[in-house]
Amino acid sequence: MQNTAITLNDQGKDAFQEGDFEKAISLFQQVADAHLKADNPLDAADAKNNLSVALLQMNRAKESLAAAEGTDKIFEEAGDALRQAMALGNQAAALSELGSKEEALALYEQSVKLFDEVDAREYKAEVLKAIAAIKLSKGKFQDTAMDMLDSLGTTPKPTFLQRILKFLLRIFVR
Repeated sequence: MQNTAITLNDQGKDAFQEGDFEKAISLFQQVADAHLKADNPLDAADAKNNLSVALLQMNRAKESLAAAEGTDKIFEEAGDALRQAMALGNQAAALSELGSKEEALALYEQSVKLFDEVDAREYKAEVLKAIAAIKLSKGKFQDTAMDMLDSLGTTPKPTFLQRILKFLLRIFVR
């Protein structure tokens, strides 16, 4: 059973990378079901988060949210802050697509704090960009500039363009 789930998970990741999201959705659902049947909630939660991301790629935000809901608690109970932060980010992305911007912001903020705890700078930078996009859509330009500046500050090796943008944002924030 475990080997089958691992194989299906690998196939799901391959399908996702190839852009075959429908196939990835089917495979990740099978992986989640197999882990649940084997009473392995941690791996089931991981598969559900993969499923959530694939569903979001197909503009199925409501299903994406349903897939990821509660997985953050499973990771929290297991002491896995990195995957907890990812789960919160997946839920926030789905909520944002559904138009629940404030709820999405709250989850993104929790995600950022957890990424800080585990020093996952690249993930944190992505979440900060999502936060900035939501704030920009709400007309909060000053907040957006600060979030983008934070995002650029966490990028381990900024490109030349990112360094210029960081410089310009500092001027704007003043």
